[in-house]
Amino acid sequence: MTNARVVVWRDGAATVVAPDEPVVTGFDLGLGRGDGVFESVLVTGGTTPHLDAHLTRLRRSASIMELAHPGDDAVRAVVAAGVADWPADVEGACRVLLTRGLGDGTPPTLLALLAPVPAETLRQREEGIAVVSLSLGVPADARATAPWLLGGAKTLSYAMNMAALRHAHAVGADDVVLTSVEGRLLEGPTSTVVWAAGGRLHTPPVETGILAGTTQARLFERAEAAGWPTAVTAGSVEDLQAADAVWLLSGIRGAATVTRLDGVSRGDAGSSQRVRELLAR
Repeated sequence: MTNARVVVWRDGAATVVAPDEPVVTGFDLGLGRGDGVFESVLVTGGTTPHLDAHLTRLRRSASIMELAHPGDDAVRAVVAAGVADWPADVEGACRVLLTRGLGDGTPPTLLALLAPVPAETLRQREEGIAVVSLSLGVPADARATAPWLLGGAKTLSYAMNMAALRHAHAVGADDVVLTSVEGRLLEGPTSTVVWAAGGRLHTPPVETGILAGTTQARLFERAEAAGWPTAVTAGSVEDLQAADAVWLLSGIRGAATVTRLDGVSRGDAGSSQRVRELLAR
């Protein structure tokens, strides 16, 4: 990959390797079983201004997975080695992967992968996205009472998430809003759902087992400080259809405005610019 960078934590140090150099064994449990966690960190202006929030969530995910964590200093080191001398005018996506390695008490595998943000991601950020709603097939409270379902962990087991996106693309959409069997809003395959209604910003409760969004948390904190109230709301697709505006938020894409939901075009009541300004502070 042109301009791609790979960093591996090896012998207590961050080591930059060629993008095509093998860095894990085929027996790594992250590769064979998806037994690991990850974070995607935005690189902007040659820096990672939101890294701390991702470090916190990576630790939380590792704890839920009962996965050994090499420490924040190690994660910071592999990210810093990847970002070093990265062009300030090129936005990057730094993906940090932490796997169980070979298991049986062996050290975990820690990698950082860095590449430019894809052009399609930038387009969706600027132009908005068409979204379809799909059922996750579980009750809203299933993951809260079943820790083995790993609710709230950002795991490497993303096959279902990618299948949902492929289905969206097959029906002419860009992304997905997942719902419970009762029709409650959950999250996107790689994003957090936020909508504006009744003068407030809303997002679904994490008690449903969804991933706590770092970008959503930052937006809500800044919105509250700016006098825009926020709420955690157990919403539905009907709530999104009636909302003033809907966004899918993620660390790399930012706030992508939903311009079509289940085939119906919708506007944003002029709110998207305000959301972008809050996130850019």
